[in-house]
Amino acid sequence: MVLQFISRLIKDLALSISILVLFSAPADAKKRVPPGGRVAVVVDERLAALRVGPDLTAKLVERLSRGHLVSIRGERVTGDGLKFYRVAISRRRFGWLQSDAVVVPWRAGDDTRLVRLIESSDEFDRIIRARTFLDVFPRSLLRPRVLALYGNEAEDIAEKLTRDAGRRFAKNELPPNGAPEFSYYLNYNGLDRYNREGVTFQFDRVARRFNYNGAAWREILKRYPNSAEAMEARKHLAALGRLELK
Repeated sequence: MVLQFISRLIKDLALSISILVLFSAPADAKKRVPPGGRVAVVVDERLAALRVGPDLTAKLVERLSRGHLVSIRGERVTGDGLKFYRVAISRRRFGWLQSDAVVVPWRAGDDTRLVRLIESSDEFDRIIRARTFLDVFPRSLLRPRVLALYGNEAEDIAEKLTRDAGRRFAKNELPPNGAPEFSYYLNYNGLDRYNREGVTFQFDRVARRFNYNGAAWREILKRYPNSAEAMEARKHLAALGRLELK
């Protein structure tokens, strides 16, 4: 019994440390790991109402944003079957949060639940939730599937960014004797939020278009060469190679 308790304690500590490393970002307060308890990550801000009690009608403390880290200190199931976690968001701030708002690496089925949420999202929401999955579930069997979702969405976003930037930087709007044209595109503010999440886009100076750099596809081929997604990854990287050669 004692050995089982110690083993579980070590496992929980390792998972908390792994999330701390993955989400370490000193400039972003929401990604600072609160002390104590088991660490969880907010993935559905629609349900992330931190309340003074484990009840949907309890007074709101604050609404947590997606990506916020919380430390679980306890749990309670209500009469209507909802599970609430008592969580800490800092040393002095606590509250109750509906369990469906967060994912944790040690809760069975959370990787599947997050995949369903990713598939029902689009554009930036899909990217950020997929990024969270890749950070929190490094050993999940669903990882190749999420990498493919991530890569496909990044390519769709590259097309949208190309259209938006093209309208923004119509040739007659750029100073004729100013900075090089490509530098305006690569400084386009539409790239900013993707850049913060580690999504990198390349710029084709001849075609004046953005292309996803293919990192997700490369990871699929490197780590999951026999997966169902590997064939798709090869096609995308082959297309990217042809674009780079033009």
